[in-house]
Amino acid sequence: MARRWLVPGGLGFIGSAFVRLVLREHPGVAVTVLDAMTYAANAANVAEVAADPRYRFVKGDIADAAAVDDAVGDGVEAIVNFAAETHVDRSILDPEAFIRTDVVGTHVLLEAVRRHGIARFLHVSTDEVYGDVEHGASTESDSVRPRSPYAASKAGGDLLVLAYFATFGTPVLITRGSNTYGPFQYPEKLIPLFVTNLLEGTQVPVYGDGLQVRDWLYVDDHARGIAHVLEHGACGDVYNLGGGNSRTNLEITKELVRLTGRDWDASVRHVTDRAGHDRRYALDASKARALGWSPRVDFANGLAETVEWYRAREEWWRPIKSGEFRDYYRRQYALR
Repeated sequence: MARRWLVPGGLGFIGSAFVRLVLREHPGVAVTVLDAMTYAANAANVAEVAADPRYRFVKGDIADAAAVDDAVGDGVEAIVNFAAETHVDRSILDPEAFIRTDVVGTHVLLEAVRRHGIARFLHVSTDEVYGDVEHGASTESDSVRPRSPYAASKAGGDLLVLAYFATFGTPVLITRGSNTYGPFQYPEKLIPLFVTNLLEGTQVPVYGDGLQVRDWLYVDDHARGIAHVLEHGACGDVYNLGGGNSRTNLEITKELVRLTGRDWDASVRHVTDRAGHDRRYALDASKARALGWSPRVDFANGLAETVEWYRAREEWWRPIKSGEFRDYYRRQYALR
């Protein structure tokens, strides 16, 4: 029988990439996805593997212990937690939702690990917990200094995970990834928002001067890194998964305008910057590289392929950019 991994948040962007990767490259593993089906979840993200007999779906919230127990009930040996509220802008509009999922939900999962004797729990986190990095790159031993409600909720979950290891010996691992891009990303984040706006012929909103620096990691490389840490990492440890592709938001915008064939002056507008916007993130991923992982996808190629995916898959993103998304976009940008 296949080993079974539980993947909370497996219908989201990085979670679904992980599910597809595991079912494609790990024939001895079965996957149960637990997902609350909030706005950013999409069953179409796993359509290519949904008929695989090793795939199972359970609808449920990670903050609901009964739902978690139902998902674990078929002999899960590992939990890989992607379930989270993730967008900084939304955390500024509604911090409470982030605390419930990212902190309370993480606690419920940790208790399930203890209750069911699960062998490994990997918590997927973010470079944003380190806060603004003026110089150099963040290492796993650096203090967390979150500056947004999103980053604070993720840091809270991280600290809880590490506390369970110290207090109870719970077999936990944490990965902290840099900004991730690629197919199937909900179009509220910079790259999919800008690509789809440009393809629609509408302007893209560049925050402030656009010189904020982010490190970029292709989604399949991120998913592969998480799987590698799950199987080879040391319990109680944190592993940074950095792409090594630092760019300013303005550089990204210029490349997306070029790849979509749009006119810069007609397509770009600078808007009021995000409150408390971190200027720079950077990760030192040498620990994960020493473990045997490294990114495979060249950034220029990955970005071009991502643009072409959105160009070819309008049936995926156009329905998303209506309804709830349109209301969010209006609230977020109308006064900017």
